[in-house]
Amino acid sequence: MKKLIYLAVILISGILSSCKKDHKSTFTALNLVQDSIYYYEKEDYLWFDAIPDYNAFNPRSYGGTSNLGALTNELTAISQLKINPATGQPYEYYPLAPGTAKYSFLDDGTKQASLNGTNTDFGFEPLYANDNDLRIKYVNPNSPAAAAGLQRGYQILSINGNTDLSYDGTTSNFIINAVYYSSSITMQVQLPDGTTKNVSLSTASYTINPVLLYKVFNLGGGHVVGYMVFGSFTALANAQPQLTTAFNYFIANGVNDLVVDLRYNTGGVEKTAAYLDDLIVPADKSNTLMYTTYFNSNLQNDIYPLLAKKIAVTPGMFTVANNQTNFAKALSLNISRVFFIVTSETASSSELTINNLIPEMNVQLIGDTTYGKPVGEMPIPIGHYVLYSPQFSVENSASQGGYYNGMAPGSSTYPGILAGDDVTKNFGDSTEMLLAHALNYVQNGTYSIAIQKIQSFAQSQKLSIYQQKAINRKFLTNRFRGMVLTEKSK
Repeated sequence: MKKLIYLAVILISGILSSCKKDHKSTFTALNLVQDSIYYYEKEDYLWFDAIPDYNAFNPRSYGGTSNLGALTNELTAISQLKINPATGQPYEYYPLAPGTAKYSFLDDGTKQASLNGTNTDFGFEPLYANDNDLRIKYVNPNSPAAAAGLQRGYQILSINGNTDLSYDGTTSNFIINAVYYSSSITMQVQLPDGTTKNVSLSTASYTINPVLLYKVFNLGGGHVVGYMVFGSFTALANAQPQLTTAFNYFIANGVNDLVVDLRYNTGGVEKTAAYLDDLIVPADKSNTLMYTTYFNSNLQNDIYPLLAKKIAVTPGMFTVANNQTNFAKALSLNISRVFFIVTSETASSSELTINNLIPEMNVQLIGDTTYGKPVGEMPIPIGHYVLYSPQFSVENSASQGGYYNGMAPGSSTYPGILAGDDVTKNFGDSTEMLLAHALNYVQNGTYSIAIQKIQSFAQSQKLSIYQQKAINRKFLTNRFRGMVLTEKSK
């Protein structure tokens, strides 16, 4: 093994030295970052074996309208190399944007700050219910939007005086610039009772509370349902106190069924996902296997001279035996069934949370097919950027993983019901479509709800689910989709 590591160090050192000599008089700062991305991916990327040698790939050949654009184009090219034999498409194939990287990206520091529990923005996101109906998708507690009294479901009538918000390419760009790239915004919104309200917001930094809402429904007949909206898997230090508060409330109120709303949770810190599982899982599962993390053969065989410069490594730390996580029951909530509300935005650490519990208890999914990301990353700082790219995959105790196409509610693998998101209602409204399905199942043993409610909701949907995904994807530019091993960072 020592000889293998020694040879690998010599090989990589030789390549780097040769590269410097070959481009001695022509390299730029951008070229050095392009080289770094190539070599880190060649060593640590989960599918490193599909990456050609340096000269064949030529990382410096990738251009763009900016340095970040050039680097993103290089990373995207790498992401499309490894083909998934089950689909005939790249593992990082993204149906809504073919040719782009589904998982790999570069961060300028914004997403890392969000993971650590701090946002600097207005604290809300928009969502099209149909092509001429723009709504408040959610509001972050502690944010400027929350302070202004905005709530999910409010209809946005105007932004910065512009009342023509019907969807087209130009309008969506206007909305993106106003919401995500401006320091102030004015809006007129319509409340559910038909009244209107004018608000003016300025961006501000605030501490994220990932628990957007928790409440209890007493349905009678001994059915007590806890409901929690969990918005993001922030660092455990940020998320744990909020989760603990919510679950202690559930315990105190005798909850015996649980609905966890992950419909907009695009992922985050793996350790926080494990803690949420520990809160939900039956107590008799403590000290049994929760999931296993699998790294590529380079890392498993201690061949990581470049990664060792970025994280604290010890021999054997990436072997399978050293990457098995067990359940450790937290608090005393006693349930045997859990419902997860999901959409195509439910990704990564959210899917890990769900997958871990499937062999252990009755898991039901309500909503749309999830994003499909059974892989995660260790953030690697390179120049002014942080590289996020898959370095490991995960499987639960039954060796189930590989959900690259997402988890489809109502399928044989994922029991539940396929249904559309109802952004016209606030979180916790018992008539909101996805929550209503869960409450009805608990009370009556069926997902069927009043036909007039389904028809009314369907009539308001002028866009297909696919069209909604394609349109609203444009509003997700700044959202983090990941499963991060923060404890392995220096």
